[in-house]
Amino acid sequence: MKVTREEAARNRERIIDAAARLFRERGFDGIGVADLMREVGLTHGGFYGHFASKDDLEVQACTRALARSLALWKKRSEAAPDAPLAAITGAYLTARHRDDPGAGCLLAALGPDVPRRGPGVRHAVTEYLESAFDLLAKLVPGRSKSARRRKAIGAYATLVGALVLARAVDDDALSREILDTAQEMLR
Repeated sequence: MKVTREEAARNRERIIDAAARLFRERGFDGIGVADLMREVGLTHGGFYGHFASKDDLEVQACTRALARSLALWKKRSEAAPDAPLAAITGAYLTARHRDDPGAGCLLAALGPDVPRRGPGVRHAVTEYLESAFDLLAKLVPGRSKSARRRKAIGAYATLVGALVLARAVDDDALSREILDTAQEMLR
């Protein structure tokens, strides 16, 4: 049975979305092509009709997840013009985000693995971070552009670091304390 171009495009999107979720849940090496394709209800052999390699898919999935994250941050900051950074941190530093890595921040889920991936993934992360730092720099106080950029980088590092630590511990009270303390620090 021949698949239409529209169906092929929808299938490609489903594969990218599933990969973005599963990579964040299980790590880049925690899901193989066959399992991924089974997850979306397609055959393993069809994978290479959509992507040149798993590396190619990793780049596409990371780019998609990072773009969605940035769009969500922009939306949250615009919806709270009086406290845009608080709107972002209030949504990011939550038990819900902590407990659902597959739907959350790619860097909190995969950050330590990124340096071991191909140049495409690292480039996608670099491009995203530049955009995220630019967005955050508009939301933090500072006398100069460079001071605001430093604060933006510090704020982002605090967000990701706090989420990583909150996920790492097996004590819910400590996890919550980490999230709450990071929110306090970013106010």
